[in-house]
Amino acid sequence: MKAAVLHGKRRLTVETVPDAALRQPGDAVVRVVAAGICGTDLHGYRGLPGPVQGPRCGHEFVGVVEDVGFDVTTLRPGVMVVAPFNFADGTCPTCRIGLFSTCASGGMFGVDGDGGQAEAVRVPFADANLVAVPVDRNDERLPSLLALTDTMATGLHAVRAGRVGPGSSIAVLGDGPVGLCAVLAAREAGADRIILVGRHENRLLSGKEFGATDTFRAVGTESVAESVDFVRAATQGIGADVVVECGGSPQAQTTAFALCRDGGIVCVMGAPPIADVTPVFFRGITLTGGLTPVRAYLPDLVERVLAGTLNPGSIFDRTVSLDDIESGYEAMNARTATKVLVRP
Repeated sequence: MKAAVLHGKRRLTVETVPDAALRQPGDAVVRVVAAGICGTDLHGYRGLPGPVQGPRCGHEFVGVVEDVGFDVTTLRPGVMVVAPFNFADGTCPTCRIGLFSTCASGGMFGVDGDGGQAEAVRVPFADANLVAVPVDRNDERLPSLLALTDTMATGLHAVRAGRVGPGSSIAVLGDGPVGLCAVLAAREAGADRIILVGRHENRLLSGKEFGATDTFRAVGTESVAESVDFVRAATQGIGADVVVECGGSPQAQTTAFALCRDGGIVCVMGAPPIADVTPVFFRGITLTGGLTPVRAYLPDLVERVLAGTLNPGSIFDRTVSLDDIESGYEAMNARTATKVLVRP
């Protein structure tokens, strides 16, 4: 079968690799119908530190079950499924409380197993991870279902971790796919003020469509101070109740604390905390966020997409074939695409 293979910085090829196959009785083999390119994949493509270093790529996919091990009881061949980007065994103590992202037996597709940017994927612990959906490969809701595998679930996780609700003010720092989905999740949660801070005019416009009440384009050397002024002006001078940080850099995390009111909440979603966190001590700010336990959110998210009440699929603004996947990486790297959908 074909799969995307990363050999080093900007050295991505599509190669013939061994077919995905059952190895354990709880496995399933899923024929990929659509995959996504994530910002985490892009970090690896740029040669930056992070979990994605190759050789296999991709952790976002939906597809059709092709084969199952004899211990699999909830799935059958021919069923369309959505997979979380991080798989788990579903039975350990952390899984039982819904924290699938810390499962000791789990991992991440494309890092600890087959990559989703391929024609097929072996899925461990299939019963615990795959969610069946009654759609076919031509369903118009497929991009929205694909968004649930990581990006939309991560945006929702930030909003839930930040305890956003009716009357809340939230500032989302970063206008990439996760930031846009955090805006959408905040709107669904009933936030009163949703402020999106980013660098790209077209993405800020998308943020408005997703529910942002205010947008600020941060460009130039004075952008941090201007962002702080803008958010404070929009929140009666006190700062946002919740700040969702999606950039992953020390500067972005420092800015997130500056945008937050005293006693507020900063959700770090871009990378582990690497900035000075003294505001947690001196300003009473709660620091939260972290790796998303996608499987905990999937049933509700899938139900809402199928019902037509949640439509995050528009974050995909370009589609490429698997054979042409490097053009998708380059489009995201050049910021000419927000998020790319890959069709094997």
